[in-house]
Amino acid sequence: MISNTKMMLENAYENKYAIAQFNINNLEWTKYILEECEQLKTPVILGVSEGAIKYMGGPKVVSNIVTSLIEELNITINVALHLDHGSSLSVCQDCINAGFTSVMIDGSHLPLEENINLTKKVVEYAYPRNVTVEGEIGLIGGQEDNISASNTNAKLEDVIKFVNETHIDSVAPALGSVHGPYQKEPNLDFDTMKKISNSINIPLVLHGGSGIPDTMIKKAIQCGTAKINVNTELQQAWNEGVRDYIKNNPNEKLLYYNVNIVNTTDENTVKFTVSFDESDKIDQLNNIIAQNNNIISLYGKVFNIYLKHKLNLCLNHIIEMYHLTY
Repeated sequence: MISNTKMMLENAYENKYAIAQFNINNLEWTKYILEECEQLKTPVILGVSEGAIKYMGGPKVVSNIVTSLIEELNITINVALHLDHGSSLSVCQDCINAGFTSVMIDGSHLPLEENINLTKKVVEYAYPRNVTVEGEIGLIGGQEDNISASNTNAKLEDVIKFVNETHIDSVAPALGSVHGPYQKEPNLDFDTMKKISNSINIPLVLHGGSGIPDTMIKKAIQCGTAKINVNTELQQAWNEGVRDYIKNNPNEKLLYYNVNIVNTTDENTVKFTVSFDESDKIDQLNNIIAQNNNIISLYGKVFNIYLKHKLNLCLNHIIEMYHLTY
């Protein structure tokens, strides 16, 4: 069932586990994540960036895809549809009006008072519509939707002021994590994380969950983190699937858009076919891949392909690691 994040995050916060936010990028990602989480009987937050929303056709399209899949697949777990890194009040309003049950307003690049004022406006619009709000303070490093930032850790006193004045449901303080792949060992400020949690008594959110060692994830949960965002690991699985297929099928000329996956007795072996317009040749795809170090730039140019098998392995690993099942 579709719901906001309030109860699921409060339960996780009180019982020292975390809910995963898995970012979705199209119908197939959404379907696979819902199916896997339903099988594992764990609630899930489906995060959607502004870039993904535009790619998928707009907030109403995204909302309709999610709600339709929940109905058609008989999904019984709690599912939240969440705007990830909303850049403005109007973007948050559009998503809320389209049926999103949770939004994140990211005013972290603004001075503190401006961040507070922007976040308060989103809260004032969201709460009467039963939509939860996540805010961010400090600057989380790395790259998100082609926007890069350097790390600037949040200060305890600023987080307390931010939460008390905005009345948000959850907060993402920048404490050393980054978006995208880590270039070196993550360095999370657990001392400040714990102090923040003890001071504000609402769930903390850890962005940049991909690539953080298991021990750090568990420690973050003990320090008050109840929501962990994961995107890069799933993108990497998709990336690997595309490259493996092209490498192992150099003479393939005709591809079909459906991704047909057959699991064999070897869990690491997956047979599948993908699709492509008959008039296009495989060397065109090879050229695009060669020109784009980031395989995600293939979105809208060629086709979406990734391995459900590897996606499921990734989900299983993360879900087990975060102790997400009830």
